[in-house]
Amino acid sequence: MKKILVALSGGVDSAAACVLLKRQGYEVAGGTMLLRDGGEAELVDAKRAAEQVGLPFYAFDLRKEFDECVIRPFMQVYQAGGTPNPCVVCNGAMKFGMFLDKALELGFDGIATGHYARVHEKNGRFLLRVAADRQKDQTYMLCMLRQAQLARTLFPLGEVVSKDETRLLAAEAGLDLARKHDSQDICFVPDGDYMAYLTARGMVPQQGNFVATDGKVFGPHRGMEAYTVGQRRGLGMAFGERAYVLGKHGTDVVVGPPEKLFSETVRVENVNFIPFDTLESPMRVQAKLRYTPKTAEAVLTPTENGCELLFDEPQRAVTPGQTAVFYNGDTLLGGGTIGAI
Repeated sequence: MKKILVALSGGVDSAAACVLLKRQGYEVAGGTMLLRDGGEAELVDAKRAAEQVGLPFYAFDLRKEFDECVIRPFMQVYQAGGTPNPCVVCNGAMKFGMFLDKALELGFDGIATGHYARVHEKNGRFLLRVAADRQKDQTYMLCMLRQAQLARTLFPLGEVVSKDETRLLAAEAGLDLARKHDSQDICFVPDGDYMAYLTARGMVPQQGNFVATDGKVFGPHRGMEAYTVGQRRGLGMAFGERAYVLGKHGTDVVVGPPEKLFSETVRVENVNFIPFDTLESPMRVQAKLRYTPKTAEAVLTPTENGCELLFDEPQRAVTPGQTAVFYNGDTLLGGGTIGAI
């Protein structure tokens, strides 16, 4: 691939990716997706970065598609009692889906992003490997990518050893955003108040009670969508002892002591595998149940509707709707959605 469209987010990582690709001799342009009302500021930042690096720039208005592919499923998972991971969904459907399609329509050979990850081809299969900077590794967020997407994607920052090196690349190129802070929030809920966002879009919180594991009723809650497994603060009720959200039963929120937060077995649905199409037999893996550098040893077993993880050590606060991923060493095997406990 020689002609690459870089997905510019308005942040330092994607801008540094442009700088690296230009140095490596690629023909580079920048592009940004307008995904929501209020996202124009990021578009302006991305366009300015492209201008400073001397790149052609493309903008794609995909607000309708983003609403259908990301925001509606986000709301549906909450209303079904889970806690969604919209960034994983967005990567598969939007950035490496529709953005890649737009790039190919414009005559580009592929796309690049500022993710910290590495792609390698082996025996005709594209493998996704963890980044050189393991503390910044983002393969967790890329677990739903397909072979056709990986085949046309570059991750220039995969071999970069630290975020400081990334910022230095941006600064040397004269980019204004070299010192811009990383975003930690869901892009369409920048203040972190997802309940306010959901209710503003018409969601009516489902009423129920806080209940103990033995069925004892403590009293009403403010809507079961407002709570996630492992939560202790903000429950709005005194239980007489330390109480954590253990799960949900219908619209009731089950609470209990911290020792009941641990699970050895985790069901995973909607699974995507990368080095192979299907898992034929049990295998030992290193797994993650959340976005963290740490993995835990487990056995991954195929099931009728996906797979099951059996951990060597019980895992805390297994959260339905979140993403489970599996590794063999530094190679990402795949991932899927954590099922109901």
